[in-house]
Amino acid sequence: MRRSSGHCHPDAVDLADAALQDRYFPDLPCFGCGPANADGLQLKSHLGDDGLVVAQFTPRSAHDNGLGYLNGGIISTVLDCHSAAAVTHEAFERGWTPLPGAALPYVTAGLDVRYLRPAPLDATVALLARISDASEAEITAEVWLEWDGKERARATALWKRWRPRGPGRPD
Repeated sequence: MRRSSGHCHPDAVDLADAALQDRYFPDLPCFGCGPANADGLQLKSHLGDDGLVVAQFTPRSAHDNGLGYLNGGIISTVLDCHSAAAVTHEAFERGWTPLPGAALPYVTAGLDVRYLRPAPLDATVALLARISDASEAEITAEVWLEWDGKERARATALWKRWRPRGPGRPD
């Protein structure tokens, strides 16, 4: 990240260069994408070309599926969390910011994952996402994991507007 120039606080970050997670939800403790979770995956997604949101993910040995490949649960997590960055960016671009009492504008309502071929445990993989449909009630993202020029997994992520119903009730 590049430091901001000008008369800002010395620790201010230039948000144009910041990961989407750092820009939109820096205090989120989510395991996959929360900047505030030091033990998490620390996914960092950025705006790419042609409306894509892109990220790189380097698995750890603890992410082994038992056969020497990337675990399917970890794949689902990074697909979900990468789609969160794309959806949140789309929401903010459209002015659909979090409602009062909500930490995020949208929450995952469904994730339909298809595992296409093994993903490596010992190499950095690419994550890509694109918004396929958006309304204020729900946003759908297509998200996929690639390595060595081939898709390894793909998901359709459905996100619904988070409308807190009262104190202590996340529904």
